[in-house]
Amino acid sequence: MNNNWNKIIYKIWSPIYDKIFNSGIFLQTRKQIFQETPFNNTQKILFVGVGTGADLELLNHYDLDITAIDFSPDMLRKARAKFKNSRITFLEMDAQNMAFNDMSFDYVVGSLILSVVPDADKCFQEMGRVLKQEGRIVIFDKFTPSNNKLSLSKKLFRPLIKVLGTDIGLNFEALYLRNNKNLIIEEDKPVMLKGMYRKIVIRKIS
Repeated sequence: MNNNWNKIIYKIWSPIYDKIFNSGIFLQTRKQIFQETPFNNTQKILFVGVGTGADLELLNHYDLDITAIDFSPDMLRKARAKFKNSRITFLEMDAQNMAFNDMSFDYVVGSLILSVVPDADKCFQEMGRVLKQEGRIVIFDKFTPSNNKLSLSKKLFRPLIKVLGTDIGLNFEALYLRNNKNLIIEEDKPVMLKGMYRKIVIRKIS
């Protein structure tokens, strides 16, 4: 995966993305995650890789200070169209190299983004960099088991799945250990497909 290819593949995905990831078990799981997240109107909230804005539809966004970024102009165009009368700020931006100052946001939400970007380490580091002290990162994504053992079928299909714009072989434990400076895990629980998809909440400490 690389940025140029991701722009192409998500141009293809954009017309059908909501039919897959804004319905069924994906929708129910994301509803549960955001119902549990205590956003309020005093906070600055960043959605990284917002896509078509599916997550934003689950929030009372009119009362919140939300910035939403995505690298795909086609996905972002669909999100802007959904929320053209809202206060949400939409920006075309690379999650691996964000144009925000350090410690700018109280919450950073990464929903199905770490497994999509070409360099998950850079993306995770940037999410931590722009997060305020005592702020929280909320992650919803697919990861390998903690022992990092992929089944034979997943090993065989991983290269093909990457061509489609996502990675089924990302190990969160290894990612966190490489990039956990001033970060602690507050919650880590399986939420979908027998634990393949997890909700992880991380707090930034001083």
